[in-house]
Amino acid sequence: MKTIRVVAAVICDSIEHKTKIFSTARGYGEFKGGWEFPGGKIEAGETPQQAVVREIREELDATVRVGDLIDTIEYDYPAFHLSMDCFWCEVASGELKLLEAEAARWLTKEELDSVQWLPADVTLIDKIKSCMA
Repeated sequence: MKTIRVVAAVICDSIEHKTKIFSTARGYGEFKGGWEFPGGKIEAGETPQQAVVREIREELDATVRVGDLIDTIEYDYPAFHLSMDCFWCEVASGELKLLEAEAARWLTKEELDSVQWLPADVTLIDKIKSCMA
C-alpha cells in the first residue's frame, strides 16, 4: 500500500494558552465537506515544519509559528496509508483566509466534537482536548 506523508497544523489562538482550535471543511475531493486540520503533502527536501509553513501560506494566506509535534497519526484509508505529522501552530502574521476550504470554524474544547472530522483527524481529538484550557 502506498504511503502518503503529510503535515497538519493544529492552529490555536495561543500555543501557551490553547482555548480555541482552527478547523476547516474540505472543499474538494472524496472527503469534501469533512472537517480537518489544514495542511498537506511534504515536498522533497522539506522538513515537516517547513511543509506546515508552506501549506498554511498556500491554503490560508497566513504565516504560522510552528510549535511542538503533537503526534504522528498513522491511518489506513482504503487506497493508501496516511502518515500525518501534527503540529501545534499559531498565526504569526496575516489573516486566515480560505483559499481552498469551503468553511472554517474556531472551536473551543467543548465544541471539538460538534463537527464531522475526517477519519485520520478524529484520532487526534482526545489528545488535543487534554492540552486545551
